[in-house]
Amino acid sequence: MRVVMFGYQTWGHRTLRALLESDHDVALVVTHPASDHAYERIWSDSVADLAGEHGVPVLVRERPDDEELLAALKAADPDVIVATNWRTWIPPTIFELPRYGTLNVHDSLLPAYAGFSPLIWALINGEKEVGVTAHMMDPTLDAGDIVLQRAVPVGERDTTADLFHKTLALFGPITVDGLDLIASGRTDWVPQDRSKASFFHKRADEDLRIDWGWSAVELDRLVRAQCAPYPAAFAFHRGRRLEILAADVSEGVYGGTPGRIFFREGDGVVIVAGADARYGRDRGLRVLRVRTADGVERAAADYFRTMGGYLTSRP
Repeated sequence: MRVVMFGYQTWGHRTLRALLESDHDVALVVTHPASDHAYERIWSDSVADLAGEHGVPVLVRERPDDEELLAALKAADPDVIVATNWRTWIPPTIFELPRYGTLNVHDSLLPAYAGFSPLIWALINGEKEVGVTAHMMDPTLDAGDIVLQRAVPVGERDTTADLFHKTLALFGPITVDGLDLIASGRTDWVPQDRSKASFFHKRADEDLRIDWGWSAVELDRLVRAQCAPYPAAFAFHRGRRLEILAADVSEGVYGGTPGRIFFREGDGVVIVAGADARYGRDRGLRVLRVRTADGVERAAADYFRTMGGYLTSRP
């Protein structure tokens, strides 16, 4: 089939590479300009460069809402549009233009985790599996009928970076397989169960702030979700920002006030955590590695030379 691709960052790059290696004909690529957004500087392989290397025409747009783009799409005469990690709404004048519509590829098991940063949100929330969905685009973002879905398990100590690599490997194959199904004449796609839908916003600095009222299990997941190269979860110590780079759940049970710098356990330092910490029934967050406001990384046992005092959510 003749394909136009809307894509961005490494997800779009891998999808385009799979399309170029397939029997489908890529007639045009539309991508976003480079961004300074913290999450868009990560996994930023260039879709435009890959298309250029293969002689595929490229248009760069923030939003797909101008007449020049629409004219170029009509001239390309696609059988189908593929959209992968396109960051803005695509209007019906575009997604309905191809003969077979538009196939969107999203890195969650829709209808859950539509929107932005699905892997981070899923890890924070303790999901047991994540995955990729290829679905037909309709006017509601990430809500169209499902063509294909593939899942991978979330390991006990997985980080978002681990989940990125696991799910990235699915993007090319699910796109090509989805196009093959469309080309075969299939139209019996599975409607999404909207009662199970969830929609998440982009991550921002406020979302990295540690709330010591969360349980140690939840905070451990937050730290792993905000692993490098993502911005790290943070708290404040003596009024200065302190990033928590590595942590896990303590072996012992520690009671008191959430945020208390309490006890050396193995290679780490336990911080009291949990809304019910005063009852002394919960485990703490064992902090293993930190980064100070001046950018210096240190083992938590070296940074916290004495016990006592608090880590707080605000200065």
